[in-house]
Amino acid sequence: MSTITEIFSSNVFDESVMKARLPKETFKQVQLTIKKGKRLDSAVANVVANAMKDWAIEKGATHFTHWFQPMTGVTAEKHDSFISPTPDGKVIMEFSGKELIQGEPDASSFPSGGLRATFEARGYTAWDPTSYAFIKDGVLCIPTAFCSYGGEALDKKTPLLRSMEAINKQALRVLRLFGNTEVATVKTTVGPEQEYFLVDKEVFDKRKDLIYTGRTLFGAKPPKGQELDDHYFGVIKSRVSEFMKDLNDELWKLGILAKTEHNEVAPAQHELAPIFTTTNIATDHNQLTMELMQKVAKKHGMVCLLHEKPFAGVNGSGKHNNWSLSTDTGVNLLEPGETPYENAQFLLFLCAVIKAVDEYQDLLRISVASAGNDHRLGANEAPPAVVSMFLGDEITAVLKAIETDEPYGAKEKELLKVGVHILPRFPKDTTDRNRTSPFAFTGNKFEFRMLGSTASIAGPNTVLNTAVAEELRQFADALESAADFEAALHDLIKKTVQEHKRIIFNGNGYEESWLEEAKKRGLLNLVSTPDCLPYLLHKKNIKLFTDHKVYTETELRSRYEILEEKYCKTLGIEAATMLDMAKKDILPAVTSYVHELSDAALAKYSFMPDADSTYEKSMISKLSSLSALAFKKTEALEKCVMDAKEIKDTGALARFYKDSVFAAMNDLRATVDEMETVTAKKYWPYPSYGDLLFSVR
Repeated sequence: MSTITEIFSSNVFDESVMKARLPKETFKQVQLTIKKGKRLDSAVANVVANAMKDWAIEKGATHFTHWFQPMTGVTAEKHDSFISPTPDGKVIMEFSGKELIQGEPDASSFPSGGLRATFEARGYTAWDPTSYAFIKDGVLCIPTAFCSYGGEALDKKTPLLRSMEAINKQALRVLRLFGNTEVATVKTTVGPEQEYFLVDKEVFDKRKDLIYTGRTLFGAKPPKGQELDDHYFGVIKSRVSEFMKDLNDELWKLGILAKTEHNEVAPAQHELAPIFTTTNIATDHNQLTMELMQKVAKKHGMVCLLHEKPFAGVNGSGKHNNWSLSTDTGVNLLEPGETPYENAQFLLFLCAVIKAVDEYQDLLRISVASAGNDHRLGANEAPPAVVSMFLGDEITAVLKAIETDEPYGAKEKELLKVGVHILPRFPKDTTDRNRTSPFAFTGNKFEFRMLGSTASIAGPNTVLNTAVAEELRQFADALESAADFEAALHDLIKKTVQEHKRIIFNGNGYEESWLEEAKKRGLLNLVSTPDCLPYLLHKKNIKLFTDHKVYTETELRSRYEILEEKYCKTLGIEAATMLDMAKKDILPAVTSYVHELSDAALAKYSFMPDADSTYEKSMISKLSSLSALAFKKTEALEKCVMDAKEIKDTGALARFYKDSVFAAMNDLRATVDEMETVTAKKYWPYPSYGDLLFSVR
């Protein structure tokens, strides 16, 4: 039996494999490409491709694919075999540098937001050498970016890589101001925690709503949910434990640093957390994690639900994006230091994040917006839709002392001036954890808690990287021209805290009073996707992305159209599914039960005219009234769906879906869920919430 150290990264063409298989000079060139972004010439690419092909074939691979992340939110791949014909009718196994570096999938069949028309099919995938190739299901997968014939980004990875270049450039400028000439690159790192549900496949297969939409559109509350808090961190059931073991094995083979696994709060809910790694690699790994969760679950007779809110009335699933900044010399720039020099540097980077989150709170909210996540934000398992930052009492007090030029702490006799007087020594974990905060400092990183469980982490990190890069650019511009660096640094931090302290909130984000307070502070409360999407095209946001060459204005407008269209299509599918379930299954089932009750009442009367038929009559009356009301609400929903088809403007359509269609869906659900509670189980056409949440034993 193989050990973890033996299987870890065994299916990855990583640095150790390259070092063993590539000529020394070729290996050196590849490392320069990976670590410093140097361009790889075709001759070197051919050598790498041949070594990669030989390694993959030895591992049993017969095909290769450019593995990319289009704007569908999932990954895509087109498989090509290594075979090439020979004159004698045989084949040889070939793989060229050109095939490694560039592929050509159809660009018109993926969401493009108008960047590609149906007849404009040409698109290209380009190798991302900073993310290692790997073998999955007998196929060599080469992580790539995806762009159109005209060069526009059609994927989530290209903007992410651009944002990483932007923050690297500006962070290096700041580090040079502190006299640091050793650091060559600064990279953002991420550890995305992933929440999910596991349900029995046989039960899942009987639910049309789960099959079509990923969430339950109907479902009465079961007698027991998460009230007792007995599932959180509880003993993991054997069936789930076997799933987790197999999942870990598959993840470790792909070099994914799966570290922590446990039961989450809701019944049937679980969580997996990895160790930090570079953001673009973490993005690849999270996409693979979600794919493998679903694949491994099926092998165990289960289905993995990644929807943000698969069940009403219990916790939904999020993805906590733990973000930090690290140098190639191994320094975490968000780790509080012990000397004035290091603390001043830490506080400047901290202030860049504070300013970024305040000025671009709209973009951060947009980066997590989706129809699914709208169910979750603001509920008691997720932060509110208002973006704020939690820093903890100690760091908040330090910033206040700098802001007001007042002594810090009871024993501090001198004014706290950055870079001159010693700041307090921070312990590694200088804050408590605030589960209600959307953006919380947790010792040496920020935990962005607003992401939904199905989301690609590429979008939120692209926004975060670019926003912080912009603030670092402004800081560097100001400090590079300063006559007195230390005085200018102190004044800059003081000014930043004064102007952006409104975004800092260390209290309970679930309290209604916070929403009132946030409004007074001028913070945005964008509760739904249609509410926040228009902010994407505000002048300051277009300028941010175009200045740092992360998106062109055309690319940004395409994202706006894609997000808006996806929101409408998601609710359209859900509404159509509800109508199908209500008309074909639920209403006929209730009618059948009423018929049985009527037969029972008549039978009683036939044999015993004085028999008590109170139960039957009461239930017939109740169900007849409810089914009539449900039918009326079904017709109302159907009318809304038909009305939606007449709306041509996508923005107006999104608002109509939010205000009218979604409201009609909720109305219908309320009546149907009440019918479920009084309909005999044998007549109800779908497994109940209890069946789903407690199906895996």
